[in-house]
Amino acid sequence: METRVKNLAKQALHAMGNTYLEEPFSVLASSSSALRRFHNAHRGERCFIIGNGPSINQMDFGLLENEYTFAVNGIFYKTKENGFRPFYYVVEDYHVVRDNAPSIRDYEPRQGGAKFLPARFRHQFLRSQGDTYFLNMNRGFYEPRSAYYETPRFSVDAAHNVYCGQSVTIVNLQLAYYMGFSEVYLIGMDFSYQIPTTAIKEGDVIESTEDDVNHFHPDYFGKGKKWHDPKLHNVLKSYQLCKLMFELDDRKVFNATLGGKLEVFPRADFSSLFARE
Repeated sequence: METRVKNLAKQALHAMGNTYLEEPFSVLASSSSALRRFHNAHRGERCFIIGNGPSINQMDFGLLENEYTFAVNGIFYKTKENGFRPFYYVVEDYHVVRDNAPSIRDYEPRQGGAKFLPARFRHQFLRSQGDTYFLNMNRGFYEPRSAYYETPRFSVDAAHNVYCGQSVTIVNLQLAYYMGFSEVYLIGMDFSYQIPTTAIKEGDVIESTEDDVNHFHPDYFGKGKKWHDPKLHNVLKSYQLCKLMFELDDRKVFNATLGGKLEVFPRADFSSLFARE
């Protein structure tokens, strides 16, 4: 397995193919130019990538107020609850965009931060609140016709493109790498899903008919919302590649989630990461 992942890493370092990118090259060039400002902007610093598992309801978000943080999708529910705003806000999933467009458009990260959305929706969010950037997302991982179907890749140049990999966290890890973070701490990555028997499933698309039991808020993927089969075995492959890519550059990813089932990354105790006065 390790040899296979190393081979994938070598491919990812060199393969910047544009198949399954979302926009014409003229649009991609514009997005790429705007994103260059983030290259190594946080070199040598640390960040926290926040997942949306139920475990974050047990965390002290006050500890993250002065940290660089990435959060995604329905984090606005947590903002309404406790006022927390991430420094960076990211969305990958089309269903999340379509079901939450007004909330995404109006959401503002912490002052000085930015939003990253799929380039496909750039026209829909041109008047989005906050400093908004559009990512050129290569979706070959999801396309059965792609040579890279369900094969993880990792972009070292997020301004050019990022690779989807079954979870928006994979996009966040590529952004964190591009920005130069040397230590990344994952929280809220419970890595455990149950698909309710009442859900409506068509292929890989699931529509909820009741409250969401997999995330920190019941409305996250609540009644009437659509989401993709999480396919955790695919997420695992992507995580393994991300771990290796960081390690090849003498950087580290840690899992500081409270509990959960993700064991790819070395564990870190969340509360111990903060100085006590």
